Amino acid sequence: MIVVAGEALIDLVPQGTGALAGLQPALGGGPYNTAVALGRLGSPTAFCSRTSRDAFGEALLDGLRKADVDVSAVQRGTEPTTLAVATIDTHGSAAYSFYVEGTADRLFAAPPALPTGTRAVSFGTCSLVLEPGATAYESLMRAAAAQGVFTALDPNIRAGLIPDADAYRARFRGWLPSVSLLKLSEEDAQWLGGTPREWLAAGPAAVVITRGGAGLTAFTKEGAEYSVPGAKVDVVDTIGAGDTVNAALLHGLTVMDAFSSEGLSALGREGWTRLLNFAARAAAITCSRAGAEPPYAREVGEI
Repeated sequence: MIVVAGEALIDLVPQGTGALAGLQPALGGGPYNTAVALGRLGSPTAFCSRTSRDAFGEALLDGLRKADVDVSAVQRGTEPTTLAVATIDTHGSAAYSFYVEGTADRLFAAPPALPTGTRAVSFGTCSLVLEPGATAYESLMRAAAAQGVFTALDPNIRAGLIPDADAYRARFRGWLPSVSLLKLSEEDAQWLGGTPREWLAAGPAAVVITRGGAGLTAFTKEGAEYSVPGAKVDVVDTIGAGDTVNAALLHGLTVMDAFSSEGLSALGREGWTRLLNFAARAAAITCSRAGAEPPYAREVGEI
């Protein structure tokens, strides 16, 4: 079982250009997209979050169920669902503004235990910024790591939600001793500061940096570096691409039985190349269609 912990929200995606373009609601949130992608790839997955009892909250849970994601660990509340308004530039890249005050997901409380059979837990995005939920997710991350559970982190920076950048950067560095696999975009890496080698020295066994169409690079504790190019595709938009990479990496590590520092080390060049190429193919498929629509296993092929 892979547990994905974090927010579920509604993306309002523009259907044209300009500030007054029509908005189409879509299921979203970085952790939510990761969970759906994992389910579609065929990994046993559970979602750990807090969602509203409003119509959007019900739709979010229905989307998880359709992807065969276990929702028994999802807490519920009467508060409204978080909204994220997306804007798409001429290259298909997405930027967001958020409506988060008083919403259900930020009131998440850390559960007393992870679901039975949990092998890995994935964290990231807004859920590690918005209090009081951020502290609860951080507590869950530290507890999982202390129990020897494989932990994955994708900071997925949303700068507009972070009131004190320096404080967040310090908090990020404080998470690293509890992180097994750190995945982040090139833009996130620049915003956070530091280098893969510095982050590896603080805790993670591997760091994966995504570079959009240029591909992915993995850095390992042993000093190795492995890169693959991006898979060629006509880009519609990049919504959910990074979340699909998260899911593809975790699914691949499940197949390779590599949920440990030793397992990551044993992958070597051949294993990392297979894993990164699989993630690149999966992300490219997501980019080829509108919104966060990650692929099914049959579309990506074998690792």
